[in-house]
Amino acid sequence: MKTITTTEALAEYCAEARKHPYVTVDTEFLRERTYYSKLCLVQLAMPGDTDDNAVLVDPLADGISVAPLLELFKDTNVVKVFHAARQDLEIFFVEAGVFPEPLFDTQVAAMVCGFGEQVGYETLVRKIAKQSLDKTSRFTDWSRRPLTDAQKKYALADVTHLRVIYEYLSAKLEKTGRDAWVREELRILTNPDTYIIQPEDAWKRVKTRTTSGKFLAVVRELAKFREAYAQERNVPRSRVFKDDALVELASTKPANMQDLGRSRLLLREARKGDIANGILAAVKAGVDCPADKMPKPDTSRDKLQVNPALADLLRVLLKAKTEHAGVASRLIAPAADLDAIAAGLRDVPALQGWRKEVFGNDALRLCNGEVALAAKGKNVKIIEL
Repeated sequence: MKTITTTEALAEYCAEARKHPYVTVDTEFLRERTYYSKLCLVQLAMPGDTDDNAVLVDPLADGISVAPLLELFKDTNVVKVFHAARQDLEIFFVEAGVFPEPLFDTQVAAMVCGFGEQVGYETLVRKIAKQSLDKTSRFTDWSRRPLTDAQKKYALADVTHLRVIYEYLSAKLEKTGRDAWVREELRILTNPDTYIIQPEDAWKRVKTRTTSGKFLAVVRELAKFREAYAQERNVPRSRVFKDDALVELASTKPANMQDLGRSRLLLREARKGDIANGILAAVKAGVDCPADKMPKPDTSRDKLQVNPALADLLRVLLKAKTEHAGVASRLIAPAADLDAIAAGLRDVPALQGWRKEVFGNDALRLCNGEVALAAKGKNVKIIEL
């Protein structure tokens, strides 16, 4: 189990990797104590059926730079293969502003190939590579050195089995002509907006049942302060204050330190110093917000006049179409989107891109009364009208 600890050795490995059509990649990181993920290990493997060309890269080693790896990511002649790549990509985008190109995510490909929604790596290893994984090192502290042999073995398995999975899924996609479906899904993963959270928009992630403009104005200011504070100091949001405390503060609207001390949910550290001052300033800004500047939640879907019979028919159609295509139903359209279509909305993902090809076109025809559904044995057929 080779571990790379110098920039020179990493550059040599990456130069060799660029001679191959693909390289598999995975990372280990910590995020429990920071806002941004701390990269602790990178695993790489070139094509092959042994572990000889698989390595661990230690980004915590003294003097090492991952610049050669970033250059490999930019080489469009080499496909970079990940599984469930979102968190891995976020690390490299935040640290260096780089996305691997071209990218292949085996979790996305597996969903398109009929392995279910958000299928796990262990499942694909078992079903495709016909191997089992030892997951005992999954939740270990990857920042501690030296790494144990068990940790190294676990980490390498995340890229060695990935080679078999990639070759199987890419061949299946080519055979079925669904490569474009995967590329369409991956555009979301390589969009910077996926990873950038503007403090001004952080309130939209806070769940609350209240739609009062004044209440939401305080929520917005508190969430804005928390996000900016957490980003600047690289600490988790929950270390500043949790969502339930935020909602409580928006309800009680403390005006001074004494009021703040009455909070049931606020951490002790947040009752003094910079956090306490920030909370009071945020609450005041929210309370003083002019009516025309208050946030307005999107309640458009709450007022939809859903045709329940049509929604039920769309569910039957979706099940029939996805079973025939071998694609997870929720990947095409969650229940809320089916209700939206049944209420007359057309700006929904299920009616766009490759989803329209699989389901959307027939869904629109069903809504327009151009087709009907009929049961034949265990199957559902579309009948032209």
